[in-house]
Amino acid sequence: MSSNTAEAEVVRVSQKGQATIPKSLREKFGIETPGEVFVYEEGDRIVIEPVPTLEELHGIHAGEREPGAVTAKVRELKAAEKRREADRVEDLRPSSGE
Repeated sequence: MSSNTAEAEVVRVSQKGQATIPKSLREKFGIETPGEVFVYEEGDRIVIEPVPTLEELHGIHAGEREPGAVTAKVRELKAAEKRREADRVEDLRPSSGE
């Protein structure tokens, strides 16, 4: 296992699929609580990255991307999460036939 941390930490995953990022890593990478992180797969690994603030995104990689591409991607991911949350709420509502 390749890692930049001195030692891997085991964290529990709750029945809801929630895992707690260790405080030392949250502090090191500036992950605020409550806050948001990107979660995606890369090869055979799960990757967790802090979602940058709009202030952090201002001027990032100027010239390398179309203007606003990073901000648009962040907004797209947040909108998708809101849709998933709305779907979860809808799934929890009792059906009208009950």
